[in-house]
Amino acid sequence: MKRWALGLPLACTCLLAHGQSSVTLYGVIDAGLQYANNVQTAVPGGRPRGASQFALTDGNSTGLSGSRWGLRGVEDLGGGLKAVFVLENGFNINNGTLGQGGAEFGRQSYVGISSPYGTAVAGRMYDPYVDFVQPFGANAVFAGFPGSHPDDFDNLNNSGRINNAIKFTTAKFGGVSAGVMYSLGGVAGNVTQNQIWGLGVGYEGSGLRLGAGYLNARDPNVSFYGNTPNKGGATANNIGSFGSAMSPQSNPVFAGYASAKTLQLAALAAAYTVSSTTVGFVLTDTRFENLGSSSGPNPVGYSGNAEFISAEVNASVRVTPWWLVGAAFDYTRRNSVNDDGGARYLQIDLGTIYSLSKRTDLYAVLVAQHATGIDSLHQSAVANISGFGPSSTDKQLGARIGIRHKF
Repeated sequence: MKRWALGLPLACTCLLAHGQSSVTLYGVIDAGLQYANNVQTAVPGGRPRGASQFALTDGNSTGLSGSRWGLRGVEDLGGGLKAVFVLENGFNINNGTLGQGGAEFGRQSYVGISSPYGTAVAGRMYDPYVDFVQPFGANAVFAGFPGSHPDDFDNLNNSGRINNAIKFTTAKFGGVSAGVMYSLGGVAGNVTQNQIWGLGVGYEGSGLRLGAGYLNARDPNVSFYGNTPNKGGATANNIGSFGSAMSPQSNPVFAGYASAKTLQLAALAAAYTVSSTTVGFVLTDTRFENLGSSSGPNPVGYSGNAEFISAEVNASVRVTPWWLVGAAFDYTRRNSVNDDGGARYLQIDLGTIYSLSKRTDLYAVLVAQHATGIDSLHQSAVANISGFGPSSTDKQLGARIGIRHKF
């Protein structure tokens, strides 16, 4: 009888614990038809050549959301503690291939512990700079990847995740939350090589939202841009390409700065909502420091620092509970590097989202960009709307209509 008396509560406890654990399958599928008035096809004789383009693409490149599926798990450990994990795969709906350079769980893969005070996780993840600032940009609200800043040079659209990382994010206290992250470089004998660390803080209350974030990446060509299976080592340019007579350039806005020893990203953001209208502002500062270090190739021979300052103002209106429209203007300026005079980028975003249900919506995005000055490839700056590929001229117009389903 004593054995039954002891065993029955233990069995009930095990059943209860099992009942308080869960694993959720979730995902997003985003497909759309895009048009660009000019996209590079090759660079014969060092002069970009381009043509207009129609294409069916996944949201990973030019949509509102990259297609994905994932598993999210929670286990109640008692005492307010929970074990949590996320395994999230990115893929391309138009051809079925893996996203994020071929990584099986390239979007996120982490495990950790949550408590009433916050959550600590370890693995591959978003950094606090993205967590606390990205939601304020036009790209997160209505414009998707094309609405991020030129080439997504400031990572506001989360083009780069962080490997080998540990992150702690607090719960909200009085509307305030914060996060801190550290990524270990894992290099024997050098603690700081390839390390990444970041901070973020946010506030939300009475229609006002505020956010700030900072990220510091040592040897970014390897640690930040070279963190997917299709990227090479320190001797390869993991940021972009100078192109050739047979291939186009990629990321000309900042591809020339692969030799930076340190990448610093800092941002401030704010948004205020009145009734059905939200007005937002995002200011970012991106610095490629100590150009010419051993972090990556430096064919142009840059030295010193390259700094981008970008300011965005956006507004969105919920015309009805199921129809959203938005517009944004972004101005980006880069300083002069090796007396090249710097570069300027002007961009206008227009977007609309119409919800057919809680899970399915139709959308349209239109983006126009104009570039002036000299870009990082030491050529007359070409426009480059994120996801569309660089133009062969200083102007580019991109448009997309698509459908997005969440499950």
